[in-house]
Amino acid sequence: MEGVLINPSLSRLKISVPNPLIPSSSRQISIIHRSFPHHHRLRLRIPFAFFQDQFPQKVKEKEEIKEEDAYGEVNRIIGRRTVRSPVFADDGSVTTDILTEYLIEWKDGHTPSWVPADGIAADVVAEYETPWWTAAKKADAAALSSLLADDSISRDPDAEDPDGRTALHFAAGLGSEECIKILAEAGADVNKIERAGGGLTPLHVAAGYGRPLAVKALLEAGADSDIVDGRGRTPLDLIKEVLVATPKGNPAAFGRRMGLEGAAAELEKVVFEWGEVEKVVDGRGEGKHREYLVEWRDGGEREWVKAEWVAEDLVRDYEEGLEYGVAEAVVGQREVDGGKKEYLVKWIDLEEKTWEPEENLDPELVQEFERRQGAEGEKTAGEHAATQETVVG
Repeated sequence: MEGVLINPSLSRLKISVPNPLIPSSSRQISIIHRSFPHHHRLRLRIPFAFFQDQFPQKVKEKEEIKEEDAYGEVNRIIGRRTVRSPVFADDGSVTTDILTEYLIEWKDGHTPSWVPADGIAADVVAEYETPWWTAAKKADAAALSSLLADDSISRDPDAEDPDGRTALHFAAGLGSEECIKILAEAGADVNKIERAGGGLTPLHVAAGYGRPLAVKALLEAGADSDIVDGRGRTPLDLIKEVLVATPKGNPAAFGRRMGLEGAAAELEKVVFEWGEVEKVVDGRGEGKHREYLVEWRDGGEREWVKAEWVAEDLVRDYEEGLEYGVAEAVVGQREVDGGKKEYLVKWIDLEEKTWEPEENLDPELVQEFERRQGAEGEKTAGEHAATQETVVG
């Protein structure tokens, strides 16, 4: 974006306004730049084949349009949009043509209208675009916020540069948590894929540059941690690839490795956040490198997971050598020393029932047992009352 076009010779030109009197039979668009002593103006002879005829056959095809009616003077740009349209080749293939259009505010009070970028003076475009991209490339949160809050000018938070990158890509690369939040709240697409480069999303950019705070902010804004780039890599895959290429023990690379590992940790939190562990079946490593092989409750393939991501009670049970079983129901209760309760458990995978302390059981099983006990107690009391009434009678 450093090369935003600025051409003083085309300053404050006039642009033709759509004239419905031009017949729709003509399909060509002719753009002519002309110089005048005191100002410049751009003539757009647009037959508007894009729209339905509003005056069919009522206008002579050779009717001349007065020059003063074919021009409008630009006041400023007040909006921007990216237009994608299919292009059909002779061989049957289809590509996408990507164009930028600007919403023009006219000095003569005409209704604002959309005009292709190549039909507007470069300095007029620069006046609108430069503040936005300057703020984005500097991760200037205050400037971005101010631009988005300006009600007189519309700002597209997903505006793309020539490579298809948005302000969110730049904010992610610079690690600006604040800019990411501002852009996301304005409606920016957190999963936007750039057209050039490696087809990266903002999350890929933040991950690849080792920006853990940016990764966290993007994930909280709804970024997809499993989305792949143009080479089929998830953001976590990209980090692992970059880590392999980043030398260990090199003081100059130490900070980069720390950033990459921090970004990986944020992504791993999401990867394992919704996985419900059935049990721990193995362990390896020591200290901060300790990992556990877990079995997932949904039947997924076993995986090695960092110790910090596994529930403490599951880790404790594994380290203490406790075994797991699938309980069918609680069928009995007793009190032991100290007033604690134990419950007789019927297992699905074992023939023999066993007494287990309350803390080893699913609370729902205990509640179901107590509910049954209460129901049976009421039934017994009712039968006893009926017997007594019969005896007395």
